[in-house]
Amino acid sequence: MSHYWLLKTEPSTYSFDDLERERSTTWDGIRNAQALINLRAMHPGDGLLIYHSGKERAVVGRGTVESAPRTAGKVTVVDVRFEARLASPVTLAQIKQEPDLAGLPLIRNTRLSVMPVTADEWEAVLRCAGMIRGR
Repeated sequence: MSHYWLLKTEPSTYSFDDLERERSTTWDGIRNAQALINLRAMHPGDGLLIYHSGKERAVVGRGTVESAPRTAGKVTVVDVRFEARLASPVTLAQIKQEPDLAGLPLIRNTRLSVMPVTADEWEAVLRCAGMIRGR
């Protein structure tokens, strides 16, 4: 069974454009204890939503976990692969207005950089982005 996750990144440091160009990367730099717990729970094949923090504040694309989590020095990392750019970015304002996303950790824990996403939340984000049809 696949799981879903949201990864936050500051586009001035590493953007979804970078991931799209490189096709895959090692996701590193996670130091927050809860984010590390979430990162260590990832499995190859899990789905990813990539969220730009900072001024943009929007889910901008999809990816996939390519590797099991591993320790690299003092940090835990996973390899992630580009899948698709969202047809339309889903802004934080849209997320806050969408009833199906009311439980998304992004709304109540704004500092968390790696967070779980339910299958229903995954579908709601893709629906808001125009990637799948409504119910």
